[in-house]
Amino acid sequence: MESALNAIFEVLSFGAIIVLVVLGLGIIASMMGIFNFAHGEFVLLGAYTTYLVHGAGLPVWAGMLAAPVVVAACGFVLERLVIRRFYAAPIAAMLGTYALGLVIRESVRGLIGGLYISVPEPIVGSLIIGGVQVSRWRLAIVIITTLVMVGSYLLLTRTSFGLRVRAALENPSLARASGISTNAIYAITFTFGAALAGLAGALVVPVFSLFADLGIRFLIQGFLSVMLGGVGTFEGPVAGGAVIGVMSAALPWAVAPVLADVLVFVLAIVFVKFRPGGLIAGRRF
Repeated sequence: MESALNAIFEVLSFGAIIVLVVLGLGIIASMMGIFNFAHGEFVLLGAYTTYLVHGAGLPVWAGMLAAPVVVAACGFVLERLVIRRFYAAPIAAMLGTYALGLVIRESVRGLIGGLYISVPEPIVGSLIIGGVQVSRWRLAIVIITTLVMVGSYLLLTRTSFGLRVRAALENPSLARASGISTNAIYAITFTFGAALAGLAGALVVPVFSLFADLGIRFLIQGFLSVMLGGVGTFEGPVAGGAVIGVMSAALPWAVAPVLADVLVFVLAIVFVKFRPGGLIAGRRF
């Protein structure tokens, strides 16, 4: 029983990580109608920023605070200089973001090589909950993810900014005619999504270590999560991220890890085949 409860917590904590990664990706996809193939590299940038700040002699938590700010700034610059030119051509936008991601990934590889660099957890040790030993940091990830998810939902559904975002999503032409600057909304939305990716990278780097291909795994799982959950809603990508995260963490307990990855792909593809709209379709956040 103790081993089973510990496995359940590990599955939930990994699911929380995927949800946090998918949150920013889903907001960008739902709001702007493009899939950001550089999102995984934004996660990598968040992890790398945390490592740099810690390497400069500052506490790890200082790097984790800096990561979303730095990645948000990078996202804003990239959106203004490159991505805004491709809104009318989603395929070109995907190719453009893929190229940007490749540049970021190979730049980090040039700086750290093929190394796997460990970053210490800012909260060490474990707690005993119900007779189960629980990592304090993994528990912190679950709590932080929950708070960020609730905060993002309230921002998009309970504020005037969220109202403008939904207006630009539903009918961009009418929103512009009403005096809403859709270009500014797009820039803020992309920047916000990038900041969430940077935060995700900062939180997960103590768990997975820093290496140049860190973002690839999260990009693939993020893509599957958005497709599984459905584009156009806040809840869809989050639900898809939870499902993909739980499957990715749970299946290796039953089958070989390589086979588990294949099964996650197959199950997601089969589901999307029979329900193209995703888990939550037909609604707008």
